[in-house]
Amino acid sequence: MVRLARRRLKGRLAGLYHAPSKSFVTEAVDCLDLTFDGIPGDKHSGSTRRSGGREPWYPRGTELRNERQLSILAPDELGKIAEALAVPEIRPEWIGGNMLVEGIADLSWLPPRTLLFFANGAVVKIDGDNAPCRASARSIAKHHPHRRDIEFGFAKAARHRRGLVSWVEKPGRVTVGETFEAHLPQQWLYA
Repeated sequence: MVRLARRRLKGRLAGLYHAPSKSFVTEAVDCLDLTFDGIPGDKHSGSTRRSGGREPWYPRGTELRNERQLSILAPDELGKIAEALAVPEIRPEWIGGNMLVEGIADLSWLPPRTLLFFANGAVVKIDGDNAPCRASARSIAKHHPHRRDIEFGFAKAARHRRGLVSWVEKPGRVTVGETFEAHLPQQWLYA
């Protein structure tokens, strides 16, 4: 069995975004008030959610704990996706991002149970990587209508670069420019 010790990494909030009403596309904001339900009024808010294609072991629509309250992205990973798709940029808003963070290499590879402790007191818990989806691909394709390959090419280009999904462990306000510390748990490989 291979074990990795706990670690701490430092990062910074480079952008914050909110999905008003039932929109998948988000809008930039200066701050977010995080509650146990996530971002009030956001498309992905709530303590529970309904199952979908990501949970084939449940009938669609089964009520589940909402571990997908927040979508966390990194600018360097978005740049790599854009490069793979041969487009100038992919904006966090286009793919439903809520937080854009800098300072942590390979953000999408952070392990589940990692805690993000924000300077102002909020704490977010990582559930895991955010698998690329068709909704994100369609949103990007709208900005490049001459490129029919984007909708189906996004999944391959974004695999292990699509960021993370998380939920609010401790409520609080987060602001653009705020620093945070990521506490990675002890890890081991089960074989």
